Amino acid sequence: MNTLKVKMLESSAADFSAQLEQLLAWESVSNDNVQAAVVEIIASVRHRGDAALLDYTACFDRYSVSSMEALKVSSERVATALAGIGEERRTALELAAERVKSYHEHQRQESWQYQESDGTILGQKVTPLDRVGLYVPGGKASYPSSVLMNAIPAKVAGVREIVMVVPSPEGELSDMVLAAAAVAGVDTIYTIGGAQAVAALAYGTETVPKVDKIVGPGNIYVATAKRQVFGQVGLDMIAGPSEILVICDGGTDPDWIAMDLFSQAEHDEDAQAILLSDDADFLVAVRDSMRALLPTMERAEIIRASVEARCALILVDDLQEAAEIANVIAPEHLELSVAEPELLLKEIRHAGAIFMGRYTAEALGDYCAGPNHVLPTSGTARFSSPLGVYDFQKRSSLIQCSAAGASVLGKTAAVLARGESLTAHARSAEYRVKD
Repeated sequence: MNTLKVKMLESSAADFSAQLEQLLAWESVSNDNVQAAVVEIIASVRHRGDAALLDYTACFDRYSVSSMEALKVSSERVATALAGIGEERRTALELAAERVKSYHEHQRQESWQYQESDGTILGQKVTPLDRVGLYVPGGKASYPSSVLMNAIPAKVAGVREIVMVVPSPEGELSDMVLAAAAVAGVDTIYTIGGAQAVAALAYGTETVPKVDKIVGPGNIYVATAKRQVFGQVGLDMIAGPSEILVICDGGTDPDWIAMDLFSQAEHDEDAQAILLSDDADFLVAVRDSMRALLPTMERAEIIRASVEARCALILVDDLQEAAEIANVIAPEHLELSVAEPELLLKEIRHAGAIFMGRYTAEALGDYCAGPNHVLPTSGTARFSSPLGVYDFQKRSSLIQCSAAGASVLGKTAAVLARGESLTAHARSAEYRVKD
């Protein structure tokens, strides 16, 4: 087998900025052909409802059934899956779920209000969404951890109903995914996937209820469909390929860092793993570890494709420069594998999740640390946050004017309204003004 090709870059190079920009470049999640197919699928589901879902499930998942009832997973099937996964896996799911729940309970926002001196009351009412749709991939791999990460914050927020959709190619379903749904408290599960599942959740069919928000990852068709229905429903985010950026001072075992990079590269060929260090010898050692460890990996060819296309080991002048480059990249996952991560943390402004210290592998955050693993990708950590309880709550402004407050505010509102030539606004406010 050919030696693994790993890009070795230096921040001091005259063209480093251009090299970094090219390294980070990634094509959009869609193209014209995908877009056209998705538009057709959504239109069909909107007009034909359940019949379209049955046809698309037979076509894309090679699973033909006569009614939607056959695509609804029974509570007995879910219970059987939970009982059948074995004690070790069930315990792991329950422990992870408890940690995720505990962490997200700290995010719950409460309603608030205050009273001004004239008796006017202002505030904010925080309420959960009524119904949320959770998309769970069911193609190349199954992701029970994603079920926990998406469903549990919704439950903590107080969402009344969670509807999960998951494709079942040739009728096959992952018991771990169903078990995770049971542990997380998912209410209803349908074995539908793709753009048709997104359309069903967004617009509703005779059987699938319309939801207020759709969360969860998916393939290019799912991502394109989510973009298409945005506005009809809320969305979590349009996720790009998985990313990890590691900053290391050279004091961590090179094998550890190599495997941390592989942990994201094994997701898919477009995933990105980058290492920044001020120790040139350490970068070489990590490269050697990557080459030695690759043959031991089950997903070696996916890792190889990802590393050779989108990975880089970058020599920087110092850790301060590493932090500056990290802020430019705004990675999904950022490991600060250094002696004093707290000091370096002060310099970090943009990252989805930050893993501090030599012992904090990013993989812990994927499964059981507690914080959510649904994170902004492709540089969107500059303005976006991890999925959380706040994504399943909405806020309504509260205004209750006293008579005195209405009189004072009415005068100001009337002046501004007349400045905009909105006479009815002005007079509506003036009716409540005391002379």
